[in-house]
Amino acid sequence: MSSYKRLVAFTTVLTFLLIMLGAFVRLTDAGLGCPDWPGCYGKLTPTHAAEEIALAVQIQGGDHGPVSIPKAWKEMVHRYVATFLGILIIGIMVMAWKKRSELKQSPALATWLFFAVCLQGAFGAWTVTLLLKPAIVTGHLIGGMTILGMLTWLWLRQTSPARTVASVQNASRLRLLARVGLIAVIAQIILGGWVSTNYAAVVCTDFPTCHGSMWPNMEFDHAFHIVRELGETADGEILNVASLTAIHFIHRLGALVVTAILGFLVFALWRNPGSKPLAVKVAAVLGLQIAMGIGNVVFQLPLWLAVAHNGGAALLLVTLILVNYRVAGNRHRIS
Repeated sequence: MSSYKRLVAFTTVLTFLLIMLGAFVRLTDAGLGCPDWPGCYGKLTPTHAAEEIALAVQIQGGDHGPVSIPKAWKEMVHRYVATFLGILIIGIMVMAWKKRSELKQSPALATWLFFAVCLQGAFGAWTVTLLLKPAIVTGHLIGGMTILGMLTWLWLRQTSPARTVASVQNASRLRLLARVGLIAVIAQIILGGWVSTNYAAVVCTDFPTCHGSMWPNMEFDHAFHIVRELGETADGEILNVASLTAIHFIHRLGALVVTAILGFLVFALWRNPGSKPLAVKVAAVLGLQIAMGIGNVVFQLPLWLAVAHNGGAALLLVTLILVNYRVAGNRHRIS
C-alpha cells in the first residue's frame, strides 16, 4: 500500500471518529466548555485556564452550566483532533500534487478537500463565538459529513478502479437510484442535524406516535427559520413545544422517505448480477440506523446510542457513496 493511500485511509477513518466525537461534545452540552476560540480562555489547555474556568463556574453557580473543567477538556480534545485532521488533509493535497503523474489522477479533489476543511474550521470557530446558533452548528455537521464524503471518494479511487456492477441495460437505472438515494440520505442527515442542534430529539417520547397522536400538534412558522438564536424564534421569543415537535416529526417522516427510496435501491441492486453484496450493505446499515433512531426515542436518548446514531448516519453516507462509485463505471473520473 502506498504512503498516499495509507494517508487517505487513515484520514478517512479519523474523520469518521471526529464526527462521533463532535456529537459526543454536543450531546454532553460541552460546546461552550471553552467559550472562545481557538484556545481556552486564550490558553493552550484547560489546565492553563483553570483560574478562568473556576471563576466562570462560580459566576454560573456551579458545574451544571456550560463551563467546567471536564466540558472544557471535551471541547479542546475535539479541537486538537480537528487541527490534526486539518494537517493531514494539507498533507494529502501536497502529496496529490507531487504524485499526480505517479497516481495518474487529477489533484483537484484533494485541493477542494483542503478548501472544505478550511471552511469547516471557520464553522468550528463560529459555533463557539456565535453561541451555538442552530444554523451554524448544523452547518458544522454538514461540513464534517462533506469532508467524510470527499475523503471516501478519494480513498475509493486509490483502492480499486471503478467498475460498473450493472449490465448495460440496467446501468442508467441503477445510477439514477443511487444518486437519488444519496441525495435523500444527505437531506435526512441535515434534518437530523437540525433536530440535534435544536435539542428536539426527546420532544416526542413515544413511538410510532408522538404525544399520543399519529399527527401531533405542530407549528412550522418558526421551526425551520434558519437565522435565529438557540431555543428562540426569529423574534426572540421562546421556541415552543409545537415548533420543536415539528422539527422532530419531519425528521421521522424523512426517515420513512429515505427507507422507501433505499428499499427500491436495495431491490434493484439485489436483482442485478454482481451487486448483491452492495444490496446487503445498504440494507444492513439502513436497518441498524432505523433501529438506533427508534431506540433513541424509546429509551430517552441515552448518550452512547445518540452518539452511535450520528455514526450510523455517517456510515450510511459512506455506504451510499460506495454504491454510487461502484455503479458509476468509467463516469467516476471527476476531478
